[in-house]
Amino acid sequence: MRLYLGCDLGTSGLKLTLLDEQGHLVRDLTKNYPLILPAPGYSEQDPAEWLKALKDGINEVLLPEEKKNLRCIAIDGQMHGLVILDEAHKVIRPAILWNDGRSVKEVEYLNSEIGEKTLLERTCNIAFAGFTLPKLLWVKNNEPQNYQRIRMVLLPKDYLDYCLTGNFVTEPSDACGTLYYDVEKGQWNKDMIALSGLPESYFPRIMPSSACIGTLTKGFADELGLPQEVKVLAGAGDNAGAALGIGALQPGECNISIGTSGTIFAPADKPFAHPLGAIHGFNAANGKYCALACMLSAASSLLWLQENVFHSKDFVTEQKAIKEESLGNNSVFFLPYLSGERSPWNDPLARGAFVGLSLATQREDLTQAVLEGVGFALKDSLLELEKAGIKIKQSYLTGGGCKSRLWQRILADILGIDLLISDAAEKGPSFGMALLAAVEDGAFASLEEAKEKAMKVKEVIHPEPRLVELYQKRYEEFRRYYPAIKNR
Repeated sequence: MRLYLGCDLGTSGLKLTLLDEQGHLVRDLTKNYPLILPAPGYSEQDPAEWLKALKDGINEVLLPEEKKNLRCIAIDGQMHGLVILDEAHKVIRPAILWNDGRSVKEVEYLNSEIGEKTLLERTCNIAFAGFTLPKLLWVKNNEPQNYQRIRMVLLPKDYLDYCLTGNFVTEPSDACGTLYYDVEKGQWNKDMIALSGLPESYFPRIMPSSACIGTLTKGFADELGLPQEVKVLAGAGDNAGAALGIGALQPGECNISIGTSGTIFAPADKPFAHPLGAIHGFNAANGKYCALACMLSAASSLLWLQENVFHSKDFVTEQKAIKEESLGNNSVFFLPYLSGERSPWNDPLARGAFVGLSLATQREDLTQAVLEGVGFALKDSLLELEKAGIKIKQSYLTGGGCKSRLWQRILADILGIDLLISDAAEKGPSFGMALLAAVEDGAFASLEEAKEKAMKVKEVIHPEPRLVELYQKRYEEFRRYYPAIKNR
């Protein structure tokens, strides 16, 4: 029996998914690791924790007798993170993550001095604090000793691929979030690379997501008891991996993910450049393109409320207290900008807020406000996509937030679209990577065949017209609050 391993290098943990040659789940598991928060707005991780999670996870997800059957590994990862290596290929400093907002000055320089029009022409995107180039410029401006030691600049999942194979490679669906990659031409943009002050040789080769970048090094294979012939694919950025895992492959299809962040992934046949830069123009993992909207605090907003405010992990009980008649009628609003915001505001200094509190406010009102606030923030981006000519009538729903029946209903009513719940909804990007590995090895003829055989829609959540109308009025009020508190 041939086996395929997909791994998702997330913000809170590494998920590993093992499939057989029919696309059936053998087993999966998650290995968690800590987040480093050295200052307000900063977010880092130690890449050594990722590597430990990968090694431990492989030893746990594969039984000893199964290791000889492993054929291929593919890894997707949190996008935009900055991993810098020295001359000995050792990590110089903790990785600066996608949700880190320290590079405000660098973003202002890029958008103002280089110019948003120029950035859109070169990369299909404007500068955001989450992107990799602003982080690299921050290191140059604030940690010159570390900057001088740089000999290789990697994205998070590409560091793990290097540890597996000894090769420095990336691929389009992750490279597109660096701000030094030309989405249309499919190559590093020399002018943007030059802004970093580093030679192009310090950046990895670019290969297709499905390309085999090498096999396991003898050291890695021997340490874990794996065949050295196991192939490693270039992989994908996490949102592109999630699209593969749910089957959002063609224009007209869409995936909305409610994880740590919240995203809208809309496949496209040609490069997408939003006229205001509010929505990202990225590459998909199947060789095509996509429009991607990203809000920074989706399910993490609910986690913050539960753990930091309520000091509870009982999500189910908290949501059960929300009454049916309160849907569309909550007096409290929540602005989910706990880590700043990317789409559509591009404001790393934005902060969250509850609005409308009174002596009558109950804890269930706060929970409901958070669920609704995430939906309203996603609607902001959905409307921007519509303005740019991408009309979304239905979408797959994935991520940890899709486990909540109540949240499913609220999102459908706020967004006013059908939400498709697949049997792969909770399997995530690692499932997409395992399918990519299976396709590359010949277990399936194509990603479309893998989708047909390995997943199916089990339910459709239809918006309720009465609540759509109520939530539209609520959304119009929600839209007034961000401008009122901006830069406070």
